[in-house]
Amino acid sequence: MDTTIPGFEDRNGSSFRRIGWKSTLENCISPLLTKDFLKILLGGQFVSLLICGTAVTSQILQEEHSISAPTTQSFMNYLLLTLVYAGILCFRKDGDNFYHIFMKRGWKYLIVAVIDVEANYLVVKAYQYTTLTSIQMLDCITIPVVLGLSFIILNTRYRWTHIIGILICMVGLVGLVVSDVLTGRSAHGEPSNRLLGDMLCLIGASLYGFSNVAEEYAVRCYTRVEFLGMVGLFATFISGIQLIILERQELATFSWNLQSVFLLIAFAVFMFSLYSLFPLVIKWSSAAVVNLSILTADLYSLLFGLWLFHFKFSALYLVAYFIIMGGILCYGLRPTYTSETGISYNFFKNSGDGEVSTQDADRQQIILESEKGPDELHVLATDKFSVTNS
Repeated sequence: MDTTIPGFEDRNGSSFRRIGWKSTLENCISPLLTKDFLKILLGGQFVSLLICGTAVTSQILQEEHSISAPTTQSFMNYLLLTLVYAGILCFRKDGDNFYHIFMKRGWKYLIVAVIDVEANYLVVKAYQYTTLTSIQMLDCITIPVVLGLSFIILNTRYRWTHIIGILICMVGLVGLVVSDVLTGRSAHGEPSNRLLGDMLCLIGASLYGFSNVAEEYAVRCYTRVEFLGMVGLFATFISGIQLIILERQELATFSWNLQSVFLLIAFAVFMFSLYSLFPLVIKWSSAAVVNLSILTADLYSLLFGLWLFHFKFSALYLVAYFIIMGGILCYGLRPTYTSETGISYNFFKNSGDGEVSTQDADRQQIILESEKGPDELHVLATDKFSVTNS
């Protein structure tokens, strides 16, 4: 029996054949069974564990040592990023050394550094005025901000599987919030100024979205070392000035001891590791995938909190966790694609440089496929990042 589809032939004149439901199912699931997707999945969960580490150390510092200095804690992380990654740039001898990057793109990294520093400060500051439940719900505004900016700046286009995957993750997030309410974990007394806290969280989470998309663009076009080194350098100065202005008196009144110093160092190490891994996972996948993956950080914090803070456990936490993981798997069923005709604002590109360098051209080489028609163009490329049509 001939299963040829009349009128559909490839460029060589060979006819396409009907694909059975088993083959279709295999084609849909096959992207989830690759080493690349497993690497993305595990990388995202490791990022969640690092976020859990920063949350646990911060909570111990606040509850047991009365230390609440978000800018100071961030300053230590930025200083480590500067010493490691900016130091690497200083020892480079080619065109991508520190001097070249600073002169060509330095002011742009300065803007990203300001956004990143203030995003960290505003979200942490929001905990003083509103509830954990509000922050958990409002913090997810980062996801639509990332999706919107990726659509506009990176020309990323999404499929129905991506939208469904995001909605599933949001259902899982609601499950986590409900679990916190049922176990009493979200209860921290009456918020002092809930409206102010909610606004700080919304602004901070939105700034995270801007920072994440800028990070994705930078690591695709240039290198992770460049982004972390330059942002770390500028953020060190910004956060240093900010802590002198806002937290100078608080630092003077802290009861410093060996345990508190150890916790501050542990926080800095967790945050440094988080910042080092985050752009790598973004390069493997996208900023949207990473932000969906870190929704599971709350469960890991709970598991450590059962032992450290005597949190109550609810089976709904596990249900919410698996719902979120299911949403991530759904998102990964099909790759996103890049529109050839979309509007792209090349923020990190240098105006007035004349021709694009050969190195940059190689890094941004785009190979378009048209198996599904002209409206579904697939991107293959930029620094070992590739997606294929499934």
